[in-house]
Amino acid sequence: MRVMLKATLDTEKGNEVIRAGKMPQIIQEAMEKLRPEAAYFGPMGGRRTCFLVFDMQDSSQMPPALEPFFTDLNAEIEVCPVMNGDDLQKGLSQLR
Repeated sequence: MRVMLKATLDTEKGNEVIRAGKMPQIIQEAMEKLRPEAAYFGPMGGRRTCFLVFDMQDSSQMPPALEPFFTDLNAEIEVCPVMNGDDLQKGLSQLR
């Protein structure tokens, strides 16, 4: 199932990780682990935020996917199922 992960980083922890030069490695490891089809980064609500859209085959993938954001970045996490345009059309066609 396609899901979107929104990770909102703690500002102080983010500053600490950036000063230590660890942010590129943390993000690269997340990208390698999740292999997102889309990844976006920017400020939201005044805090560093990333959005990753990736395929989650099983809910048991949540701990290894999410824990680095919790433990390394002290992030607030949201995960929700999402669709692209093709998925939406397929779903809508089943309503007829």
